[in-house]
Amino acid sequence: MFRKSRVGIWALLAVLLLTAAGAVGYLKKTYTVETVYVEGNVHYTEEEIKELVMSGPFGDNSLYLSLKYKNKGIEGIPFVDVVDVDILSPDTVKIIVYEKTLTGCVRYLDTYIYFDRDGYVVESSGIKTSGVPQIMGLQFDHMITGEKLPVGNEEIFDSILSITQLLQKYKLISDKIYFNRSGAVTLYFEQVKVSLGSDSATLEDKLMLLSQLLPSLEGKRGTLQMQTYDANSGKYVFKPEA
Repeated sequence: MFRKSRVGIWALLAVLLLTAAGAVGYLKKTYTVETVYVEGNVHYTEEEIKELVMSGPFGDNSLYLSLKYKNKGIEGIPFVDVVDVDILSPDTVKIIVYEKTLTGCVRYLDTYIYFDRDGYVVESSGIKTSGVPQIMGLQFDHMITGEKLPVGNEEIFDSILSITQLLQKYKLISDKIYFNRSGAVTLYFEQVKVSLGSDSATLEDKLMLLSQLLPSLEGKRGTLQMQTYDANSGKYVFKPEA
């Protein structure tokens, strides 16, 4: 009787194991990812995002990925806040990347310090990220991630935000933005510098016109002087450099 009970238990275990193996095989076969869409990525390419998200032994399983990254960040990956993985079909997923909001960066001790629209430090990296302008002229002696850059004049961050938003509006990509002590602004576009002055009231007019002038300066080296806005002539002096 005892032997029959043991045989029955082993048979039941065998059935359970076979059922579990069948279920695992079904899930693996049915939910193996064949097609991946990526959206929201700016600082990383689609291939880099796929490699970061779909790592590990079950990295190609859509069901596993959707559970793993449900409103969760990826630790140790700069600039990425949260990643979602949506299952479009058992073999197709969409990776949605929510990156941290970056307004600009400053160079500090051979490191680029990235901050948001309010001046709070978001990330630090030894690599300069394209599309995020380097802000020069800010004075500070330390920085702490998650805290505001101690620049003294916090209104400067409003000015930075206004400039970066207008640059985006007029599809201008500035490498660097320099503020001198009097608040005058200079934009850098490769070998061309654009002196805008300190009059914020005419800033948008200047940048709107700059979007038309800049293509004619491609390949040149020098300074476009736009300190004084002249709505009638729209002409400015370009001083070439040797």
